[in-house]
Amino acid sequence: MWKFIVRRLITTLPQIILLSVLVFIMAKLMPGDALTGLIDPSLDPATIAEQRERLGLNDPWHIQYIDWISNALKGDLGQSFRFKMDVTELIGQRLNNTVWLSLTTLVFTYLIAIPLGITSGRYNDTLRDQMITGYTYVGFATPLFIFALVMLWIFGFKFGWFPTGSSVQASLTPGTWEYFLSRAHHLMLPSLSMALITTVSTVQYLRNEIIDTKQKDFILTARAKGASESRVYNRHVLRNSLLPIAAFFGFEITGLIGGTVFIETIYSYPGMGLLFMEAITGRDSSVVISVVLLFGIASILGALLSDIILSLVDPRIRIK
Repeated sequence: MWKFIVRRLITTLPQIILLSVLVFIMAKLMPGDALTGLIDPSLDPATIAEQRERLGLNDPWHIQYIDWISNALKGDLGQSFRFKMDVTELIGQRLNNTVWLSLTTLVFTYLIAIPLGITSGRYNDTLRDQMITGYTYVGFATPLFIFALVMLWIFGFKFGWFPTGSSVQASLTPGTWEYFLSRAHHLMLPSLSMALITTVSTVQYLRNEIIDTKQKDFILTARAKGASESRVYNRHVLRNSLLPIAAFFGFEITGLIGGTVFIETIYSYPGMGLLFMEAITGRDSSVVISVVLLFGIASILGALLSDIILSLVDPRIRIK
């Protein structure tokens, strides 16, 4: 097992290096540069050229990459031209909000998906199964940003049950009970909006696993020995069907990355996704590179986590 983990970690390192190079090149291919839109058009061209030379924007891309990655390894991700602060500090402020949003969404996802998947798989081809399957089909067909906009309009603007922006009420003091309740209140609608859409794949996956497991020989043998139906499901069907769901956890994290970009933008939630959109529109290349790189590393580590969990929980996996 440890050999497998070490081997996967070793193969992960080149992926992260290649990702950093590709992200840096694509950021440099964006129209304009870090100064575009932030300088006075009436400024003397010689002064503008001097600024670009001083910032190293005229250097070859590989020289700029080496300088950037050398500083990044020291914890220095550069300066944000748009926000006028260190990128490391800026990401640190936004990352906390995105982590809480992702964790809350994961909790809601499994609280919804596991009961629905178990019910749909156990009572397949019944009215309950048809209703749950219909919900998943609608979820698969509905774009996340459309669903989020509808949820925002209904529960944010129409009924006014939830805030329509920010992550906490500005007038509250951090660390107080009111501050905690305000953060939770601001998290509810964005996380539920994302969970109700992202949960459909887990519901279908669990349903199919249960239906497939019910037809296995060891299930038929347990029934033939006189085991009660509840014992068959609790001790045999569910135990074997939930193992792949545990391994799916890492890919759930990966799926949340793209979702947070839409959700945070729609709900004006100050996290990494909203920061990414603001950096793109502001041509803030230092922030764009850093955020995309962090998202990519999270995706790679999510896949690694899924492989490790699957090898731990599934005894059929034999990795030398």
